[in-house]
Amino acid sequence: MPTKEKLNPLLLLSLAGLALSALMLRLCLPSGLTSLEGVVAWVRAAAPWSHLSFLLLQLSSVIVAPIPSNVMATAGGVCFGFPTGFAITFAAVTGGSLLTFSLARLLGRDRVQRFVEGKVSDRCLSLLQRKRDSFLVLVFLFPFFPDDIICILAGLTDIPFRRFALIVVLTRHWGLLAASLMGAQLFTLPAWALPVLVTAGLALFAALLRWGDALEELLLRVLARA
Repeated sequence: MPTKEKLNPLLLLSLAGLALSALMLRLCLPSGLTSLEGVVAWVRAAAPWSHLSFLLLQLSSVIVAPIPSNVMATAGGVCFGFPTGFAITFAAVTGGSLLTFSLARLLGRDRVQRFVEGKVSDRCLSLLQRKRDSFLVLVFLFPFFPDDIICILAGLTDIPFRRFALIVVLTRHWGLLAASLMGAQLFTLPAWALPVLVTAGLALFAALLRWGDALEELLLRVLARA
C-alpha cells in the first residue's frame, strides 16, 4: 500500500485541477450537460473559446466523472471533426487520468473511499492488486467500464506512475477514437452491431480475467521452446 506523502507541487496541482472541475461542473451541469445534444450545444455556444471550453469540460468530466468519456469524445467529433476533436479528447482524458491517479495516491485510501462506493472500490481494488497491468489493459480496451474510477483506484496500488501513464496512452483511447470518428460521421455502426459487440466484449473480458494467467503461462512456455 502506498504511503501518504506531504504536500508537494504535484498535490497542489491535483487539488487545483479538482477545484477547477468542481467550478466547471457547478457552472455547466444546470445548463443540461447530461446528454450528447446538451454538450454539443454548450460547446458551440462557447465560441470563440469552444476548443478551450471543451478541453476544460472534458478534463473536469474525467476527474469528477458526471459525463461518460465516450459521450464527450462523440461531442468532440461533432463539434470539431476529426482529428481535432480526438486530439482534444486525447489530451483531456490522458491528463485527467494521470491527475486522478496522482491525487488518489497522495490522499490515501481513507479519503478516496469517501468518493467511491465501498463494494465497487473493494472489488475493483482487489482485482487491480491481483491482476495489475492485465486488468488495467482490459478495462481500458473495452468500452462501458468505469475507466475513471479505475484510474482513482489504481493510485491506491503499487503500480508505478510511469507504467500507469504508458498503459493509459496505449490502451485507453481506442474506444474514444471510435466515438470521435462516429461523431465526425466518418464511421458508423448498424443498430444491431452495438449490443452484439458489447455482449462479445463482456464475455471476452470475463474469460480473460478467469483464464488470463493460464494463457500467459502457456504463451511463455511456447516462446521458451521456440
